[in-house]
Amino acid sequence: MNRNLLGMALALCLLVPASFGQSSSGNGKYNHAEVGAFVNYTRLHNANDTNFYGVGGRLGFNLSRNVQLEAEGAYDFQRNVDAQFTNGGFTTVRSGLRMTHFMFGPKFQFGGSGPVHVFVTAKGGLLNFSTDTKFSSQVNNIPFGDTNGVFYPGGGLEFFAGWLGLRFEAGDEMYFDRGVNHNLRVTAGPTIRF
Repeated sequence: MNRNLLGMALALCLLVPASFGQSSSGNGKYNHAEVGAFVNYTRLHNANDTNFYGVGGRLGFNLSRNVQLEAEGAYDFQRNVDAQFTNGGFTTVRSGLRMTHFMFGPKFQFGGSGPVHVFVTAKGGLLNFSTDTKFSSQVNNIPFGDTNGVFYPGGGLEFFAGWLGLRFEAGDEMYFDRGVNHNLRVTAGPTIRF
């Protein structure tokens, strides 16, 4: 698991210089990269459609005028999820479930150099479930805890006024644990391009 994460980070570092070598035609001077923060909403299907809310950030580097490589991470705050077990009777257990999302992949933008961009994305990554109360412990637990592979197809809209924008995105965060588990994921927040 650690080798895969190191390989992805190394690949991203190798692609960064190439993305800054492009010309400034088309989108003007703000066409090299984007950085943004967002609020994250996930409707977890296998937890009785429990709604999770969190915060996250993303970083993207342009490979061309319409193609960008993005990496993002998000942390969803604790939600109590009830589970019932049968052991001679019914017992209900409440868990303080938290989720950590990490994804990487391309974003394909449409709309040219105007202020409104439509985009689609397809990212891969991982989703970690934890009941640990400390954020640092949850992140450190990713290689050994309940971590699942993720495929995320999605799309959305970006609205820009110069270098400052607002991004809305929605998609299906599919994690793989005893089959494919489909979950609605929606993000919204500011983005800065430079």
